Amino acid sequence: MTEQFDYIVVGAGSAGCLLANRLSQDRNNRVLLLEAGKDDSNPLIKMPIGFTRLMYDERVTNLYKTEPEPHMANREVSVVRGRVVGGCSSINGMIYTRGQRQDYDDWGALPGCEGWSFDDILPYFKKPENYEVESDSPFHGNGGELNVTNVQMKYPISQSYIDAAVSIGIPRNDDLNSGDQEGIGYMQVTMKDGRRWSSADAFLSKDVRRRSNLTITLKATVRRVLLEGKRAFGVEYADPKGKTHQVIAAREVVLSAGAYNTPPLLEMSGIGRRDVLQSIGVDVKHELPGVGENLQDHVQCWVQHGVKTKKTLSEDGKFPKVVWAVLRYMLTKTGPLAMPAANVGAFISPEGEDRPIFQLHFTPGAGGMDAEGNMVASEQSGVNSTVCVTRPTSRGSVHARSTDPKVAPKIVHNYLDTERDRKLSIEGFRLQRKIYAAEPFAKHATEELIPGPSVQTDEEILDFWANEGMSTYHPVGTAKMGSANDPEAVVDSELRVHGIAGLRVVDASVFPLIPSGNTHAPVVAVAEKAADLILGTKQLLAAAE
Repeated sequence: MTEQFDYIVVGAGSAGCLLANRLSQDRNNRVLLLEAGKDDSNPLIKMPIGFTRLMYDERVTNLYKTEPEPHMANREVSVVRGRVVGGCSSINGMIYTRGQRQDYDDWGALPGCEGWSFDDILPYFKKPENYEVESDSPFHGNGGELNVTNVQMKYPISQSYIDAAVSIGIPRNDDLNSGDQEGIGYMQVTMKDGRRWSSADAFLSKDVRRRSNLTITLKATVRRVLLEGKRAFGVEYADPKGKTHQVIAAREVVLSAGAYNTPPLLEMSGIGRRDVLQSIGVDVKHELPGVGENLQDHVQCWVQHGVKTKKTLSEDGKFPKVVWAVLRYMLTKTGPLAMPAANVGAFISPEGEDRPIFQLHFTPGAGGMDAEGNMVASEQSGVNSTVCVTRPTSRGSVHARSTDPKVAPKIVHNYLDTERDRKLSIEGFRLQRKIYAAEPFAKHATEELIPGPSVQTDEEILDFWANEGMSTYHPVGTAKMGSANDPEAVVDSELRVHGIAGLRVVDASVFPLIPSGNTHAPVVAVAEKAADLILGTKQLLAAAE
């Protein structure tokens, strides 16, 4: 017997967890949440430093790679995605940044994106947030499910890095989400009581999961959206044994599978570029050429520096200190194992720019990855900073290779494809060295560990980017919001797929432009607004006015 629901949400990631919660608050709504991965019960998910072991763990992660990238030494760049309840919020670095006011004002000014300016979306950042820091800031929310707090593990060398940045003219900013992003300060993170606080923790609590009108089906590989003419009426998925199931959505199907997986799912359903659909043997049911286009991401590169102090994460990760760190975490949920991916962040405007264009992450530890993809500490005591260009102009694409959803999509980012991106990447690299060379840090420094003094000229720096640069795991834009007259637009301002009734996309793929920062917080805000749009409620905007 075919099961019927009011709403079907595909993907239990940062957006899908929130949507399942909000749509099922009304007990009259029957909601199905489908997730390709497992439950989020792995204890490493709850431990903040556990991300260093999870990022390349195929039990909870899709180990995607790009096609050979022409400006990245023709390397296949790793672009992993979470495949577990909570999605990437269960394996990420827990950094909470929203981007700049101008990012959203730029969105809202685009044709077909009305209602997405900063003032429009701010209430949706605030509603799901529980900002633990005592504050009367109009930019933060209290009482929501998503716990946001200031990073607790700081290390003295982190303060020296902040002081060094301030000494060269970078302003101190104690709240990088205050509406004014420029400056340097300690990060805000999605953690609670020393634990990761993912979208699953926030929005799929035990009480929510027990709702009689919410069904959560795991290890469900969605094969296609079911269409009748120009209307979506359900989805088809396979269970772990390969058995096919069809489920009906009386109201809407919502795709929240992410920027790499939502476009291929549309294509496997017959929605997308004609040539792509024909190449995988799918009949064209609705031609929409923007599906899978407009792919954007932040690409990062790092400089690691040796330091005299032994009070670093590098040293705390070695035997025997690591034993005490484990015991400390087990007993108090504090210490090195409660560290996010970075504890200091900076957003910096280069000369001639009126808003920050560089994002820096600083971690009071240095190291790399072993052959299994696990992060390991450097032999010497050291620190690490990374830089990315926040609004790159390079564009790529993602498309289905097959009608089998378990086949990885074809991903082409075209990192560093534009002269602007290459020029700014060189400038950002030099900025990292400039901060290290400033006296508040330099007095603690030894030698540069990576890349070392042999890399000096623009050509050498760009070559280092090409051979060592990596994704920051912020893919967006592949089902972009925009006017029906825009050939690249896939959804309208209410996130409805152009030309198909009963089908929406709610994830990072709808972003027309990449935000200036990490993407978890913006995805949650977009999902919160989407819930209002789906349910036809406008209380938040009315209250904001």
